[in-house]
Amino acid sequence: MIGIVGPCGCGKSTLTAALDSLGYTTRHIAQEHSYVKDMWKRITNPDLLIFLQVSYPIAQQRRPMNWTEADYNEQQRRLSHAREHADLYLDTDNLGVKEVLEQVLAFLKAKYR
Repeated sequence: MIGIVGPCGCGKSTLTAALDSLGYTTRHIAQEHSYVKDMWKRITNPDLLIFLQVSYPIAQQRRPMNWTEADYNEQQRRLSHAREHADLYLDTDNLGVKEVLEQVLAFLKAKYR
């Protein structure tokens, strides 16, 4: 089970769908909306945790939302426990969908050789 966390607009849904289509078992974990610091673990307790990072400006470009930078910063605070426990941390600001998938697949291949 691969858990995927990160702030809104980082690409969780897109990566989850791509990995699922390749036969991986994944879970999109909406930890950024929870006040419970280890909700990611309580919901799924994944074998592997991937943290996708995105900056506020890039998140707004990808998916304009009615939220402020303060809201984004609060999501970052709520995600701190998941970020600290992630097996893979990937900043997606300068990566396209294909590049994110390629980097995750390379990580999985190296981890499970």
